[in-house]
Amino acid sequence: MRTWKTALAAATCAGLAAVTLAGCGGDGGGGVEKKDPDAGTNGVGKLPPKQIEARARQAAQRAAAVRLTGNVVSKGRTYTLDMRLKDDGGSGRVSTQGSTFQLLRIDKELYLKADADFWTHEQNDGAAPAGDGSTGGSGGTGSESGTKEDLAAAKKLDGKYVKVPAGDPSYQQLSGFTDKTMLLDGLLGLHGQITSGKRGAVGGVPTIRITGDQGNGGTLDVSLKGTPYPLRMHRAGGAGVIQLADWDEKFELSAPPKKELVDYGQQLPQSDG
Repeated sequence: MRTWKTALAAATCAGLAAVTLAGCGGDGGGGVEKKDPDAGTNGVGKLPPKQIEARARQAAQRAAAVRLTGNVVSKGRTYTLDMRLKDDGGSGRVSTQGSTFQLLRIDKELYLKADADFWTHEQNDGAAPAGDGSTGGSGGTGSESGTKEDLAAAKKLDGKYVKVPAGDPSYQQLSGFTDKTMLLDGLLGLHGQITSGKRGAVGGVPTIRITGDQGNGGTLDVSLKGTPYPLRMHRAGGAGVIQLADWDEKFELSAPPKKELVDYGQQLPQSDG
């Protein structure tokens, strides 16, 4: 099963960024003393934009856990993510082009779970990708026996956790979805000159928005309450919106039960046709 590996590879280097927020109306009363917008906040709104970005990055790096949800567009393909991440692993769901799979990583142990439709869909889509070295002539409908074998294999994997060997080429690609440090490093990068803008709220939490290159380089909404965590990001060029929540909230990761686990050993199965 080769296609799903190459299709998912782009997402791991997608480089998420930026956030949007709903603007709040100001108080426009003439002759009335203006309220200090930073009263009762954590004070980061008073800082220069680059320092706000630095504080948000530091807060994210120091957090023990986070939940990341939203969409990322990479090379014309949209990925919908719902991942809970912490330093030693993560778990959650990834969807793209009608296919959905779950990932679970505990330290270096990585598991992939999907239904039979996922495996069948991915295999049929990639029956004979150009330049992949597979055999099989014109890449049309393929042999009837091959199709039957593919369907049988897909049924065996339906709803099972498939252990992804560390030596398999797909390991790095897939584990990237569960890597808190790697994802956040990609998410939190604004490009161009950074400026601060509107104040608003995300999930009821007051925020300050910082913007790269007048919005072309992405935007990031940073919490004005408590720790200045990044709460929502808009990636540059309209390439996705990500929400970040449940910062520092602990959660447990457990290995799949043996009866739900399939282990192929050193490498995941390959599709020949």
